[in-house]
Amino acid sequence: MIRVLLLNERDPLHPRAGGAETHVAEIFGRLARAGFEVNLASCSFDAAPQRAEVSGMHVERLGRVPSYYARAAWACARDTRRGRYDVVVECLNKLPFLAPLYSAVPTLGLCHHLFGGTAFRQVAWPLAATVWCAERLVPRVYRGERLVAISDSTRDDLVRRGVNPDRIEVHLPGIRRPDIEPIPILRREPRIAYVGRLERYKNVDVLLRAVAGLAGRFPALRLDIVGRGSDRARLEALARELGITERTAFRGFVADAERDRLLACARVCVCPSSKEGWGLTVIESNAVGTPNVASDAPGLRDSVRDGETGFLVAERDVAALADRIAALLGDDALAERMSAAAVAWSQRFDWGRAADQMRATLEAAVACGRSR
Repeated sequence: MIRVLLLNERDPLHPRAGGAETHVAEIFGRLARAGFEVNLASCSFDAAPQRAEVSGMHVERLGRVPSYYARAAWACARDTRRGRYDVVVECLNKLPFLAPLYSAVPTLGLCHHLFGGTAFRQVAWPLAATVWCAERLVPRVYRGERLVAISDSTRDDLVRRGVNPDRIEVHLPGIRRPDIEPIPILRREPRIAYVGRLERYKNVDVLLRAVAGLAGRFPALRLDIVGRGSDRARLEALARELGITERTAFRGFVADAERDRLLACARVCVCPSSKEGWGLTVIESNAVGTPNVASDAPGLRDSVRDGETGFLVAERDVAALADRIAALLGDDALAERMSAAAVAWSQRFDWGRAADQMRATLEAAVACGRSR
């Protein structure tokens, strides 16, 4: 049995949990059920107990974000020196923990994505500057450790930053297969779906402007926005300003079954984000036969096969986004071809296979650590 300390700011039950937390739960929940001991050190949130069992993982919440990172580092240093763990897995998707500096056992970096300059569009500049500076330390701190990237784009970003490519493995995520059968796309109404967090770097405002421009051509057009986040109030105000409130539904958080139903009713799913680690919702929408229009951005250019399962457009280009959405709304032959290709593409992705890859990588890291 391998004992894993997992460092990730949010656990899967956190109200701001996103794709990274889904990835962690799917992979490490499977490893826990296979006999690994997985302990996740995360931050606290309102009404959350200090300890919980989530997807087979032991979750310990170490306090609010201002104190969380220091407490996580202390717990990691203390417990690895006491021989409690065999390996530390640090999730690199927010502020880096830089665990190799203080862990007494091998550290595996699980990199969903690094923010770089995008951080300045998401949080106040002092915190953004902290993230930016900490990310610049990753190549040096991790020079002797293994890293797992969840897409080719993330791997390429790490290499550009100076990480040895021989130390990086790419493990593509999986998806949970939907319980509903895809609705033939030609029977669907002109609906657009967005699924994801409502944050500024996700560029949902660009989608709203594109929908406003398309309303005259497609009078029955509707937009479903699924997700929550700090940008919701601004986006709702923009929808009112653009005159599209009645055709736009802010759904908030919904259960997986309802998300799948909304995606299966949409003619097109849109992901206009500036950066993603992979683009999990792209594949989830593909699984119900829904093509995507997405930004030509890291992660999304891996999950969307441009011209086959959807289209990639320049980031924040309202006209290009609207043009590609219109093509999928108005061209039945194109929509039908891309819908079939999307379903076929989605069938390549499986959480069980991804968990097996992670298991092999962890076993190799532990074996290497024991031989030192």
